[in-house]
Amino acid sequence: GLFGHLQSEKELLNYKNAIASEVYSGDGELIGKFFSENRTNISYGQLPLHLINALTATEDVRFFEHGGIDTRSMLRVLIKSIVMGKRSSGGGSTITQQLAKNMYGRKNFGVLTLSVNKIKELFLASRLEKSLSKEEILTLYLNTVSFGENVYGIGVAARQYFNKNVEDLKIEESAVLVGMLKANTYYNLRLNPENAGRRRNVVLKQMEKYKYLEPSEADSIAGLPLKQ
Repeated sequence: GLFGHLQSEKELLNYKNAIASEVYSGDGELIGKFFSENRTNISYGQLPLHLINALTATEDVRFFEHGGIDTRSMLRVLIKSIVMGKRSSGGGSTITQQLAKNMYGRKNFGVLTLSVNKIKELFLASRLEKSLSKEEILTLYLNTVSFGENVYGIGVAARQYFNKNVEDLKIEESAVLVGMLKANTYYNLRLNPENAGRRRNVVLKQMEKYKYLEPSEADSIAGLPLKQ
């Protein structure tokens, strides 16, 4: 408790995202929303497999194997970033650790800010893995993430950028949305389409690397024009 409250497993189970209130016409058409965060939660069953594959291949390839903390990834970042001085070594945070950050944000502790927040996220990631299934963690993560422009969660992002339900996303569209998670303005499909296209192709290469796509399929999709 030295650096503030650390949520219990019970509190993690009771966590709720802020969602938009939706107004429909008599014939079932959406005519308006009221929100502080533009979000519509989706269920795990709505997530296409290629979206899950794109996410794990890019953000956390051992997601289904670790217990919230990927020691191998942390050691890789430590060696490449600190010992070898490589800034492009990538991050060591798992999807579960990222979820912990998205849920509760980070507080300012002066010079100790990064270290303290990272340690708290390690504890919360471990508790999340004990409290929720992998499917529940993925769903909560994808409902929590920001896509910029006051767009929160994959459900609203699919509608905002491709005008379709998340379950109807194509592989290349899922790759675009996953790519936006790295920097939701720089890789924003509407604001910076060229950057978004390059990032999409990085995600596709990751899917190829981890055998989610055949090389010929990845190359074919990478050649497709971006569409909104």
